[in-house]
Amino acid sequence: MKKWMKPAAGIMAAMMLAACGSGAEEETDTASEGERELKDVSIMLDWYPNAVHSFLYVAEEKGYFEEEGIDLDIQFPANPTDPINLAASGQVTLGITYQPDVIVARTEQGVGVKSVGAIVREPLNRVVSLEESNIKSPKDLEGKTVGYTGIPLNESIVKTMVEEDGGDPSKVELIDIGFELNSTLVSKKADAVVGAYINHEVPMLEFEGYKTSNFDLTDYGVPSFYELVAVTSDKTLEEEPELIEAFWRAAEKGFNDMEANPDEALDILMANQDEANFPLEEKVEKESMSILLPLMASDQGFGYQEEQPWVETAEWMKETGLIEKDPNVEELFVNMPE
Repeated sequence: MKKWMKPAAGIMAAMMLAACGSGAEEETDTASEGERELKDVSIMLDWYPNAVHSFLYVAEEKGYFEEEGIDLDIQFPANPTDPINLAASGQVTLGITYQPDVIVARTEQGVGVKSVGAIVREPLNRVVSLEESNIKSPKDLEGKTVGYTGIPLNESIVKTMVEEDGGDPSKVELIDIGFELNSTLVSKKADAVVGAYINHEVPMLEFEGYKTSNFDLTDYGVPSFYELVAVTSDKTLEEEPELIEAFWRAAEKGFNDMEANPDEALDILMANQDEANFPLEEKVEKESMSILLPLMASDQGFGYQEEQPWVETAEWMKETGLIEKDPNVEELFVNMPE
């Protein structure tokens, strides 16, 4: 009987169906707007998650990446060269690495990679010794053993610092200790180490009850380079500049929140630590956060890069034999639009 409705009833039914259909269509449109497809972006950290990466986790926790249309995948490296190499090859979208490594990769190896933002604007690396060793300046390293991570950069750092302080670098014995910085100092296998970070190894030693002394590289002839930068490949930057810009907008929001509320940022970091492999000590990370924040901030905005640190660092690297060619500075970095 229903299919033999009177005309008036049929018209009414049609109107009701049309209204329902219109509402359903509106709901579908709204849902599609609210559920827009996110673009996959991966970033490889320079190390395991710690205070310096808090801005990423804050931005992720607060939905800033999602607001920019990004589904962020934070990855950890298997070895120190992974972030720059995998970013250059496009296996990850971005990598966090070291400014001198970008200069070497671009200048000596012809790797198509470029820095898109300075994360830490000054060296964190220090020459560290136990206070009881009575090493008062780099010149006092003469006749001493210095442990380093096997990286040529650290050899050049020690040489420059000792020379600048009036000493003879040839009288300093350098031994490769891998990444066993603190254990080497505590066990006295070396009198000092280079490659220890002011925001990690130093507060960790103090937390464990050891008094230390350390020298700032920039006080002894080493240029003030950017400790950590974010890099991407030339190809990614050319083909998807809007994606990198969107990433950085979200990252900057994360840093601004980290700066405004470091305790909240610390809580978010601790909740995202790699506890099974690299458990964090909250007191150490809190101290690290206080050290890092002024070294990450810039009046021009988080990540802004100046030309001078690139020029001065490249000149020093050439003088010390770390590179042979003069780099094209314009190929090394680019700033994101404000």
